[in-house]
Amino acid sequence: MNANQKYSVLGIGVHAVDYATAVAGVMDAAHSGQGLAVTALAVHGVMTGVLDREHYYRLNQLDLVCPDGQPVRWALNLLHGCGLKERVYGPELTLRLCEAAAQQGVSIFLFGGTEAMLAALQENLRARFPELEIAGVKPSAFRQIDAEEREVLAAEINASGAGLCFVGLGCPRQETFAYEMRDRIAMPLIAVGAAFAFHAGQLPQAPPWMQRHGLEWWYRLTREPKRLWRRYLYLNPLYLTLLGLQKLGLYRGRPDHGSPPSKEWMFG
Repeated sequence: MNANQKYSVLGIGVHAVDYATAVAGVMDAAHSGQGLAVTALAVHGVMTGVLDREHYYRLNQLDLVCPDGQPVRWALNLLHGCGLKERVYGPELTLRLCEAAAQQGVSIFLFGGTEAMLAALQENLRARFPELEIAGVKPSAFRQIDAEEREVLAAEINASGAGLCFVGLGCPRQETFAYEMRDRIAMPLIAVGAAFAFHAGQLPQAPPWMQRHGLEWWYRLTREPKRLWRRYLYLNPLYLTLLGLQKLGLYRGRPDHGSPPSKEWMFG
């Protein structure tokens, strides 16, 4: 297993990393002021790329793609013999990066969600990590933003003095943001999905036993059936079908088969 190498999961390149390797890589970039596009992909994130050639391209240009979902970790082990013993779950990665940032004197920026969510998130993170410095926060505009707004946003995050920026816009908007802003923001951009809602106390997480057995999707489906039923009842079976075909050599998705985006698409 090479943690620096991407392995194809339905053509989406995923790194065979654990938490320690992911945290070390992100913190190294934070200390050097390096732009870095990071995400943690579960089945939904992978399938969003499989079904959209432009997003397929974006995902394969990201610098660090962690196996967020157990089925993605299982795929790495099944297809490539990676031997991963744990996934790199976005909400847990968020906490471990905050802990490292607090210990190493690196401040953070929180982008995404609502003002109320960010207020609760800040309070909870400071209670958990008293030495953590939050250099700035910015709620989502919940719409596409134009080029001028994008530059103002990038300038605000850069001027905050933060060393890390967590992005909680939801999939695929947050990965698009990380892809498009990597060269504009001089720090790691970590797309963390529902971590903001979880750590703000606005959305409950699945019990640990369900997470270990890859059943988090079922827990979330029972909590938000109207919003999530299409995602899980359509995409999960399709993922398993394509995974089986890839194992048999009948599905040959390759990371270089995406289409470069025809235009920038910025959601702020």
